[in-house]
Amino acid sequence: MRSTTLHSHTRKPVPRSRYHVVAPSLHLSDAAAASVLRAVRLRGPIGRDVIATATSLSIATVNRQVIALVEAGLLRERADLAVAGAIGRPRVPVEVNHEPFLTLGIHIGARTTNIVATDLLGRTLDAVETPTPLSAPGSALASLADGALRYLRRWHRRRPLWVGVAIGGVVDGTAGYVDHPRLGWRQAPVGPVLAEALGLPVSVASHVDAMAGAELLLGMRRFAPNSSTSLYVYARETVGYALVIGGRVHSPASGPGTIANLPAQSELLGGSGQLESTVSDEAVLAAARRLRILPAVRNGGPASAMTELIKAARNGNQQARELLAERARVLGEAVALLRDLLNPDDLVVGGQAFTEYPEGMEHVKAAFAARSVLPARAIQLTAFGNRVQEAGAGIVSLGGLYADPLGGMRRALGGPARGAFGSSLPAAGAAAPDTSA
Repeated sequence: MRSTTLHSHTRKPVPRSRYHVVAPSLHLSDAAAASVLRAVRLRGPIGRDVIATATSLSIATVNRQVIALVEAGLLRERADLAVAGAIGRPRVPVEVNHEPFLTLGIHIGARTTNIVATDLLGRTLDAVETPTPLSAPGSALASLADGALRYLRRWHRRRPLWVGVAIGGVVDGTAGYVDHPRLGWRQAPVGPVLAEALGLPVSVASHVDAMAGAELLLGMRRFAPNSSTSLYVYARETVGYALVIGGRVHSPASGPGTIANLPAQSELLGGSGQLESTVSDEAVLAAARRLRILPAVRNGGPASAMTELIKAARNGNQQARELLAERARVLGEAVALLRDLLNPDDLVVGGQAFTEYPEGMEHVKAAFAARSVLPARAIQLTAFGNRVQEAGAGIVSLGGLYADPLGGMRRALGGPARGAFGSSLPAAGAAAPDTSA
């Protein structure tokens, strides 16, 4: 997919939103409030003295930030967990006040769209999957916004704070516009439409950047703000990559680079000699039908067909095993080519091409080791398994709050969310039970 800069003078006019489209924050912030919130999120319930040690901030700075974060509703004190005999509030542990709030993530794929509710700890509360509307951007976005609004109205006890969208194509994160050739979208006002419809801040990010951001911020590998470089490689129906440099997902203004056209040869899989057309779900299923592993005509979509192919491999069908092993080999060689070119300190792979058939990882690693000319390097599988799309959308919805907790809460609570969704804001220390959705 060719990267193209989005020019504002070519955009179709849309009604000016009263709400905010906010550039995605896919980085580890070293601001004091962000550092304190991150320490509590990863280690809480936690005392202020432990926060000071974990963040290298003074105890006075930690106290000020904890007070501000409690007042903003992001943290709550746990007097019931205070050490017996300890004197003073600084000894009272604090934890993330996750129960009154949620954020909404939307992953818009070429075939399906995932809508996910996430709490402030980054945990998925609920997720639903719907077909992506295959229509003009105006009607498609109206349909997606209506579905998201109906979904949010089901959460009576949690107040929504932010919306994050992860999508393929070329994303102008500052304005929230998207070029998506596979959907036929040009200058689609994804951010403005959702902000106006939902009355919440909206951030829009490239889907592979979002997945790399999830590894960085939610993957629990405890990266530091100035940590090493990391390469994230994604494969499913499309292929893509993202770089994390110094605790920040590298997101060029002109959009992400592409690896779809990397050279890839496979007689078994066919394709055009390029990576995406060789290893995509569509290519693998086409090969399975040519080999008569799967029937030429069947009911159900690509996801169910892939499930059937994997089931055949696990039930001993040798052709199915060879086909999936060949896909893994091609992917392993592509990862080796990228690694040799960029030489990152860490290497992570994700997407259902890697996770749905984990038996193929031995072939990925073998092909990687055989092809790479640099010293041996471990390949890490995504921390999110088959739910990486949900995690990516979730972190886009949380990134603004994680990077600037106090400013993010002011922005999130400035809109009319209470009236839009019929939910009132619980007190900072109140425990609002989860709702089923």
